[in-house]
Amino acid sequence: MGNGLACMPKKDLRGGIGSRSRRGSNSRSQRKTAVSEEELLHHQALAMAIHQHQLSQRFDGSMSRRIGSTSSRSRDLPDSVTTGKLPPAFLENLETKKIILVHGEGFGAWCWYKTMSLLEESGLLPVALDLTGSGIDQTDINSITSLEDYARPLITYLQSLPDDEKVILVGHSCGGAIVSYALERYPRKVSKAVYVCATMVSNGQKPFDVFSEELASADLFLQESQFLVYGNGRDKPPTSIMFDKQQIRALYFNQSPPKDVALATVSMRPIPLAPIMEKLSLTTENYGTVRRYFIQTLDDRILSLDVQERLVRENPPHGVYKIKGSDHCPFFSKPQTLSKILIEIVQIPWENALDDPS
Repeated sequence: MGNGLACMPKKDLRGGIGSRSRRGSNSRSQRKTAVSEEELLHHQALAMAIHQHQLSQRFDGSMSRRIGSTSSRSRDLPDSVTTGKLPPAFLENLETKKIILVHGEGFGAWCWYKTMSLLEESGLLPVALDLTGSGIDQTDINSITSLEDYARPLITYLQSLPDDEKVILVGHSCGGAIVSYALERYPRKVSKAVYVCATMVSNGQKPFDVFSEELASADLFLQESQFLVYGNGRDKPPTSIMFDKQQIRALYFNQSPPKDVALATVSMRPIPLAPIMEKLSLTTENYGTVRRYFIQTLDDRILSLDVQERLVRENPPHGVYKIKGSDHCPFFSKPQTLSKILIEIVQIPWENALDDPS
């Protein structure tokens, strides 16, 4: 089905029409065959999404596996710099080669396809997971009532790891709150945590609080927002948020390539509301023991640089990286730079990573 959509042909609108029915036939023919460039992109993107989902079946229900190169702390790297495979001896000495990619609100494992490809080329082992009700996970989104529900695939994955194995967690946007939740639950399973323009909230904060500057306060949003979905009926609390395509493009993809925007617009799903409205309980004994890094996106319209700076000030990580010219989705707009930064973080040795983040 995906291939058929991707290569849908345009019919000739000019020939073979009789004079008596020319106007009516022309109108019907145009309605059936006049496919805009945007629609063609959507068809191609849907085929790509289906293909990525099919690939994911080979890897325990995640996406596939792939990898990238390095960048420097507080230094801007050109996105055109190519990445290469790390030396085998160096790879063997890494604390962990496994990077778990956690998508943000509305996205799925599919959004990491460029990052996975670049990372895998470098010799690392990335895994992208679909959170509950996201990507190809078939859970009814209206049944997700807590952060625990939403994070279950990641928690299950961490529970399945051998006692002596650690991973690096990477969370995008609201996926940052999921990463924080996992750090509180299983700190000994995580070597480092990376927040990609993400909700690196402090104890007692809601993920939604981070976006309140753009979307209004939580209380006002719940009262007035036109984007709320009442999946269990209008007499029940709202269950999810669904932005229209224009809003999505303006807020998330102001620097992303058209084909990736098309992929996103046919693949994104409603955002479960309960997880982003829940306060996190984070302790220094668990969450506080894991080394954290924050990647700032400097042309971000949904999480402004001021907000990202505030997150870093209020909850200081061990390192901060910046990506120039990136919108809220650097895995689309600046995939090379994002991958380089992730590889640099992978290479930070334990003794350096334990330096005081302040």
